Amino acid sequence: MLQAMVTAELGDDVYAEDPTVRDLESLAARVLGKQAACLMPSGTMSNLASILTHCPRGSKVIVGEDSDIYIYEAGGASVCGGVMYHPVANQPDGSLDLGAIEAAFPPDPADPQFAAPALLCLENPQNHTGGRVLPMSYLADVSAWAREKQLPIHLDGARIFNAALSIGVPASQIAAHADSVQFCLSKGLGAPVGSMVAGTTEFVGRVRRVRKMLGGGLRQSGVLAGAGIVALDNRARLAEDHDTARRFAAGLADIPGIAVDPASTAINMVFFRVVAPQWDTHAFLAAARARGVSLAELGHDRIRAVTHHGVGSDDIDYALDVIRSLLEDQPVRPVSVRRNHDDHSSVLAR
Repeated sequence: MLQAMVTAELGDDVYAEDPTVRDLESLAARVLGKQAACLMPSGTMSNLASILTHCPRGSKVIVGEDSDIYIYEAGGASVCGGVMYHPVANQPDGSLDLGAIEAAFPPDPADPQFAAPALLCLENPQNHTGGRVLPMSYLADVSAWAREKQLPIHLDGARIFNAALSIGVPASQIAAHADSVQFCLSKGLGAPVGSMVAGTTEFVGRVRRVRKMLGGGLRQSGVLAGAGIVALDNRARLAEDHDTARRFAAGLADIPGIAVDPASTAINMVFFRVVAPQWDTHAFLAAARARGVSLAELGHDRIRAVTHHGVGSDDIDYALDVIRSLLEDQPVRPVSVRRNHDDHSSVLAR
């Protein structure tokens, strides 16, 4: 990947003159079955630019109340675009109930007192409900319903390739149920920076204008695109991350004082709780981090661990040893901490 960055052919991407960026965008569009794609600096900007492109000022976007867009992206659509968020409760499987989405529509669409829905945002995999992968049958139902309502769908597919791997379908089959899709190059795919927005040629053209307005127009960004191409070309290796996550979950299940459901591990995320009475969740996280295992609390004392290409079998063994030793109050061998390069994700680090 580093070699691809160093040797990338460069140009000015603001003027669509960077050949490596063009190659990446063509590859991303092709993999997702869309007409076009645009390189973005981050997933947050990708979602924001997509919402601002879909939604006129004074409209509203329907989002899951447990979605990353609603929780973690700083209210950008309201701040930058005058777009109101309408949160709908996520079901335990990560989906949004169609009846609840329907209830977000005003009783009289012509009544000027109400903000009209202009977009539905889905998240797949759904992070906050435990890395859940939305069933294809649900995606088919919600997209058919949205077409009847003439309501476009934007998919926050930050880890869409993990979702596709989990249910054994090409990512394009998931993306087919959305009008626009964003995915991250810098999470499980392992690139240092970047996300992609994909959709129709016309839509992506308007996203580029919003990207520039938000300050995301980069110049010789082929340096980043080169890494993105390598990441996409090697996406099959995500299976290794799923394997290590399942191995970690299975190991946790054998540790007294840990509550975990290994069967719920669908992608490269493991969610668990420390139920041993001697540990407060945040104190446990601090103690684990001091020993080189980096985890995060994701609400209601749930702890999330995320595997990636830098986490191997030895790292899993070490992390389990640390957690077991903390619960048994035993010393563990010293460790050097490896920095987390996976944008805002919790990782196992050794």
